[in-house]
Amino acid sequence: MPTRVITNTFHVDAAPEEVFEHLTTPESYIGLSPLVVAVRDVDRSEPGVVRYTSIERFRFLGLKYDNPIAVTLLTERQAGKLSVRGQVRSPGGVRMDYRFDLSPESGGTRVDDRLDLSAPWFVIGFAAGQARKVQLARAKILAERLSRRSGTRGS
Repeated sequence: MPTRVITNTFHVDAAPEEVFEHLTTPESYIGLSPLVVAVRDVDRSEPGVVRYTSIERFRFLGLKYDNPIAVTLLTERQAGKLSVRGQVRSPGGVRMDYRFDLSPESGGTRVDDRLDLSAPWFVIGFAAGQARKVQLARAKILAERLSRRSGTRGS
């Protein structure tokens, strides 16, 4: 199956713990990811693991399609570095592993965002394009959300 790796690094004017908390709360992804319109069936029964169903809404040729996807979030805390890893399994054979590595930077947080995407050849281009759009929008939205919350102005 074809694969793509998509990366983005950006700064957020908020402490790493605050960014970590936001990224480990499933409800935060509503609007953080422009395609996500709902979250349901959140399961926090296992320490360091959050499972839930995310509803992504696609519009194509004037039609609306709500795509339920299974998401698993895994958290890591190691030597001053925080990480949030996730796995997305979507209908149609689209699979995505993602990782946010958070580290202190200039009074805020450096976020290294990596997506590892695989999909059948006939949808990999569309899936990669959508993933990149979401990744770039998420960086901007996260920086704006947490900068407002911290009382500072985003970069």
